[in-house]
Amino acid sequence: MNYQPIENYGVIGDLNTVALVGLNGSIDFMCFPDFDSPTIFSALLDKEKGGSFSIHPTADGMKQKQLYLPDTNVLLTRFLADEGIGEVTDFMPVEELYQGKELIRRVSCVHGDLTFEMHCSPRFNYARSAHTVKQLSEKEIIFTSQEKTKPL
Repeated sequence: MNYQPIENYGVIGDLNTVALVGLNGSIDFMCFPDFDSPTIFSALLDKEKGGSFSIHPTADGMKQKQLYLPDTNVLLTRFLADEGIGEVTDFMPVEELYQGKELIRRVSCVHGDLTFEMHCSPRFNYARSAHTVKQLSEKEIIFTSQEKTKPL
């Protein structure tokens, strides 16, 4: 994974925090649950240790495009390949302060037949805290930081 230029990122947020979503379908920067919280994903700063959350088709020779749904902060990342058209929809629902902190990522194949690959590697507290992984079901995995955040 190489660093993408900053202009290759779309921004999603919920009025409490933001995430940067790359043209390659990777969230490479996100503080959570607030703007001033430590990072969960920061591959934008350190691609080796920073962590990211990537969803993308496995097809070769794809073109990518990002756009927002009109009058929203819902970001569509489209993947155009000979095999078909895939889409990752990213958003953070705006809820009352300190409730409903969620990152929503939806994958769909708009046309044709594409296989998607997902890689989620959070790195809590600026990649300083270890974490555990617990699989609750076939479609639900919980990542939990092992250390409370400390001031820098």
